[in-house]
Amino acid sequence: MKKIVLAYSGGLDTSIILRWLQENYKAEIIAYTSDIGQDMDEKKIIINAKRLGVKKIIIENLKNTFVKDYVFPMIRAHAVYEGVYLLGTSIARPLIAKRQIEIAKKFGAYAVSHGATGKGNDQVRFELGYAYFGKKIKVIAPWREWKLQSRTDLIKYAKKNNIPIPKDKKGAPPFSIDDNIFHTSTEGKVLEHPKNSAPEFIFQRTVSPEKAPNKTTKVTIGFKNGDPISINGKKLSPEKLLDKLNDLAGKNGIGRVDLVENRFIGIKSRGVYETPGGTVLYSAHRAIESVTLDKETAHAKERIMPAYAELVYNGYWFSKKRIKLQKIIDKKRNQVAGDVVLGLYKGNITILSRRTKNKAYSLKKVSFEENKTFNKSKIENFIKHHSKQLNKS
Repeated sequence: MKKIVLAYSGGLDTSIILRWLQENYKAEIIAYTSDIGQDMDEKKIIINAKRLGVKKIIIENLKNTFVKDYVFPMIRAHAVYEGVYLLGTSIARPLIAKRQIEIAKKFGAYAVSHGATGKGNDQVRFELGYAYFGKKIKVIAPWREWKLQSRTDLIKYAKKNNIPIPKDKKGAPPFSIDDNIFHTSTEGKVLEHPKNSAPEFIFQRTVSPEKAPNKTTKVTIGFKNGDPISINGKKLSPEKLLDKLNDLAGKNGIGRVDLVENRFIGIKSRGVYETPGGTVLYSAHRAIESVTLDKETAHAKERIMPAYAELVYNGYWFSKKRIKLQKIIDKKRNQVAGDVVLGLYKGNITILSRRTKNKAYSLKKVSFEENKTFNKSKIENFIKHHSKQLNKS
């Protein structure tokens, strides 16, 4: 019997897709779930898949790999899309796509499938990953094939096929939610109209800043070779470190973003993102680089960041372009080491201290009390040179 590897979450959409694939492709479905820190119930995934006749169910814990090999390189790049989005959904898809293809090859599946909608970016991200690792493996994108056109159609199909329909906190069919250890995104329903404020009950990993503690939480993050390695002096694995920061930042109302973004395929989309630990890491990494990298290197990174972020957003994680930019970003990462102390308070992050053995920051040169080591006589010629550049095109 033909086999298809489906990226399966156990939720409504992918359960419907699983049944639809069985009906329309007459194939054995291998249900594959990457555990990258999303809110998931392993027993429920297995029960739902078995209820739909699935014999092969694969659930992998990839949290540490995800943080170390995908999130951390992106943090080193200070990648932010359209000024505020830390790319939490974008960065998760390449790893899932890679593992799907590897599993398809292992079990002799002729096709892979995903649950990304026909209007979204994720279909591109999944399928660029599939193309990179498995050019000969067929891709099935149900949302571009089937006749189901809306959430209402999906719910009708689910009822017809006895597929459980989850409810949100208000007792209605849920918002569209994507989450992993790095972030949570919420879209759809009342959020689709940009005039509507996001209801407080949709936030899952951050408290409202108004309800956050009235006292600053101090946290020290240690860096080595450009990556965070410790919190408050305790060394932690990438997964544990991000998990701890998520908890500390979430309790202090940090990491909320309400964004109307420009999707890769040309549609605008409004979503609410929560990236508590990632927001703290972003601020901390910029702080440690400010005292460890020279101006030329730091500014080169700033110039390429928008291009890097857009490549990640568009699904080009495995592209030669992104890898080339990563090499530029990481050229002097061995110099990025030390500690940053931050204050977390009601949705805000304050840099309290930067400590490093790196000599990029010179107290002698910056001090108002000591001017012998800085040649002021060269400044006049420096200004004259740049004055001549004013009229050049």
